[in-house]
Amino acid sequence: MTAQDHPDDRPPDDHHPPLADPERHRPVRSFVLRQGRLTPAQARAFDQHWSRYGIDYQGRVCPFDAVFGRHADRVLEIGFGNGEALLFAAANDPLRDHIGIEVHRPGVGRLLNALAEQNLDTVRVYNHDAVAVLDHEIAPGSLAEIRIYFPDPWHKKRHNKRRLIQPEFAKRLVQCLRPGGLLHLATDWQPYAEHMLAVLDDTPGLRNRAGPGGFSPCPPWRPQTRFETRGLRLGHGVWDLLYDRVEPPTPSP
Repeated sequence: MTAQDHPDDRPPDDHHPPLADPERHRPVRSFVLRQGRLTPAQARAFDQHWSRYGIDYQGRVCPFDAVFGRHADRVLEIGFGNGEALLFAAANDPLRDHIGIEVHRPGVGRLLNALAEQNLDTVRVYNHDAVAVLDHEIAPGSLAEIRIYFPDPWHKKRHNKRRLIQPEFAKRLVQCLRPGGLLHLATDWQPYAEHMLAVLDDTPGLRNRAGPGGFSPCPPWRPQTRFETRGLRLGHGVWDLLYDRVEPPTPSP
């Protein structure tokens, strides 16, 4: 998936849960894997730059201080698509480390080449399932920010259950954020925006910066991509949701 594509134009999604198959007891994943074909340049990117920018999934907490060679606040982007927003973040926010997760290999290859071209060293990427990374590689309370931009809305009603933003996944996000951390989502599909709003407003440990039921203006750190620009020209709306990680209230005795 190219995370910023409009749903009518974007290639098939790679980040969201498939329908459950109880007969086969398949584990829940955060994507439906439909790999595109790598260009020669993208294939070379894995050969030449993966050792510098890639993180191989190990199934245990990743020692990010050792990976980045420093201790810093860390921002995670889930489903970075072609890497446009992640590249922008790394170039404009060098004091923080940036981690990206994407299963679509052509998008990963494109980002690897761009990072090498700009010689940016504050980004590392996973080419793996986001749910597995969150569950096993990210220490609880270790992230300063999580970003999910333009995930596939699965706009057909029968596919709504495949949407990434569901109550259980929201709980995973809260567990990975430190107190005071930020969760930032954006979508160009109004029914999905309303779904996200309902799920996140109801998630313990999250406080909507715009107040319950409210959307936030686009913050300066999220770049307007070419796909978003095209959508805006066509009259499509864009909705941003910003949530602070807070301690849930203590139940009354």
